[in-house]
Amino acid sequence: MPIRLTGVITVAGLSPSLDITYLVEQLRLGRIHRPTGVFRIAGGKPLNLARAAATMGADVEVVAVLGGSTGDWIAAELEALGIGVRVVKTPDETRTCVSIASADRDDLTEVYPYAPAISRPGWEEFRRLTAAAVDDRQGWLAITGSTPQGLEPENVAELIELAHAAGQQVAIDTHGPALAAALTARPDLTKINRDEAAGWLDCDPRQLDLAEATKIIADRTGGSVIITDGRDGAVGREPDGDSFRVRLPDEVNGRYPVGSGDSFLGGWLASIDGGSDPTTALRRATGCGAANALTPGPANLDPETARSIAERTTLDWS
Repeated sequence: MPIRLTGVITVAGLSPSLDITYLVEQLRLGRIHRPTGVFRIAGGKPLNLARAAATMGADVEVVAVLGGSTGDWIAAELEALGIGVRVVKTPDETRTCVSIASADRDDLTEVYPYAPAISRPGWEEFRRLTAAAVDDRQGWLAITGSTPQGLEPENVAELIELAHAAGQQVAIDTHGPALAAALTARPDLTKINRDEAAGWLDCDPRQLDLAEATKIIADRTGGSVIITDGRDGAVGREPDGDSFRVRLPDEVNGRYPVGSGDSFLGGWLASIDGGSDPTTALRRATGCGAANALTPGPANLDPETARSIAERTTLDWS
């Protein structure tokens, strides 16, 4: 059963997708493969976050750019999960992203098309529906994932500003020019990974000091910052200057990392907006990210497993 909280979360779904994960015994180029398992998920970073947050008990609604029969399937799938959907119709078929997990390898083979371009009328409709959603629902607006072609980075900052004007808090998880623009609008939470932080700071990810990076971003935004680092957990900083490092239990090591960052953020938002303290929210977020990696299909996590991992997570404040 889902962990029941009271979080109210609106998700800006600019880059949804149908995510398909194939399980095979052995991946061999140029050969026919008969999957041992197939998982179809309403995905892309925004929808992964939405499903993870809903699984953890939050009240979630998505504003999503959807097109064609794939878009119809995604909308129906979300509604079946109890996630409200405000659809921005597009003439383009919603993209399909494919991951292949081979039993003889630890990594994934991934084929991820770019999100279709969004027209100016499409953007205006998306902005209108997002403004209506944040006016109707008090809580958090989450802006995650890549931006479609045709959308200016400043449009992401525009979404942050309209949410703040409506009294909502904003969490972002994006990269590149969209991240740079979003930081100027001072989001309440910036959740990115090591590579995304290094890209913004224009440095080698392997040489990045995560604690220093969180301070630089927090000084820019005035908000909370979390930088996730795969199996090495996460490093973060609160607006009051308190910093933390969170580490996974040694025995937890999943094979399906796609969607773990989204599940982390979904778990954090569900927990913090449901009234949890920062320590509980960080533990639960870590549990969600780790539980995600144990199961094929992004954000297809078991909430009880997430809670169990959260209880065994190491969290150090300084």
